[in-house]
Amino acid sequence: VVQKLTQMIGKNVKLYDMVLQFLRTLFLRTRNVHYCTLRAELLMSLHDLEISEICTVDPCHKFTWCLDACIREKFVDNKRARELQGFLDGVKKGQEQVLGDLSMILCDPFAINTLALSTIRHLQDLVGQDTLPRESPDLLLLLRMLSLGQGAWDMIDSQVFKEPKMEAELITKFLPMLMSFVVDDHTFNVDQKLPSEEKGPIPYPSTIPEAFTKFLQENRIACEIGLYYILHITKQRNRNAFLRLLPALVETFSDLAFSDIFLHLLTGNLTLLSDEFALEEFCASLFDGFFLTACSRKENVHRHVLRLLLHLHHKVAPAKLESLQKALEPTKQSGEAVKELYNQLTEKLELRKPSPAEVTETPSMELPLPTVPTPASR
Repeated sequence: VVQKLTQMIGKNVKLYDMVLQFLRTLFLRTRNVHYCTLRAELLMSLHDLEISEICTVDPCHKFTWCLDACIREKFVDNKRARELQGFLDGVKKGQEQVLGDLSMILCDPFAINTLALSTIRHLQDLVGQDTLPRESPDLLLLLRMLSLGQGAWDMIDSQVFKEPKMEAELITKFLPMLMSFVVDDHTFNVDQKLPSEEKGPIPYPSTIPEAFTKFLQENRIACEIGLYYILHITKQRNRNAFLRLLPALVETFSDLAFSDIFLHLLTGNLTLLSDEFALEEFCASLFDGFFLTACSRKENVHRHVLRLLLHLHHKVAPAKLESLQKALEPTKQSGEAVKELYNQLTEKLELRKPSPAEVTETPSMELPLPTVPTPASR
């Protein structure tokens, strides 16, 4: 698609502007963030082809190029952070509309992914340095860019081109709370390594602060960072931390925890915890406490759960698998994709059951051996 568009536009600035206008309109109408991906991809494609006629007139060119390099490396380092900040601070009076385009480029899920993961890494570094979030300019810049990306739709819709105001509590309360989770992990791990006589009977903290759940429900940026923190601990195979924070995902800001982008990443990371699926407690928290709360009202959740079970059904205890199979049965309203996945899962489970025919045949395998006369009976 990108190549076709690039060929059609060629070196024609007018055509390029028209395509961008279409992308803005489509993004407004559908709220589909992948139009933002296309906006950035298109510019990078023209950059790769060295079409300077367009690149030099697009005010977002250098910013997008720099951000693209960060996305490829999955991290925003300090040098690039300063470059990106320079572009943001360089938006002149009278040219504020550029912010609308910059916000679209920052709203691309690949950009959000990079910014959120960089934020988590920064928070871990700050724990090691005994530094608070408010004292880190690099972290504040990441939040500023996340906020601009998350506000893209509202900015283009309202045509009010100014950066969204950052809520102080995000920096003074929410991020320190995430850092305290990192500290809980470290403390627990160190305690586990102590010789048994020095060990205190420290259980892993199982409660979550009420404020954490509230932030995830009411603050979009806190929700995004919280979700990426959960993806991070899942990837680290940290079962304790995952089970502790999972209940907070049932109600999130505009149901972000049940969005395709998050579920795609989460189910991918959950395959790393495959051995845990044999445990009743783990399955109850994950399926009953999280996935099944939304399956009936959100078809995409139904689809993701079936896909996850297709990969991991052999790990789940038979009784649990049976109840999940009943709970996930498609309704008349279910789409074709759900029905197809359910049928695939049913087939796989049928293959694993010993068939009744085999059961009756098994004894016949043990035929009585022909009686051979023993030396004594001769």
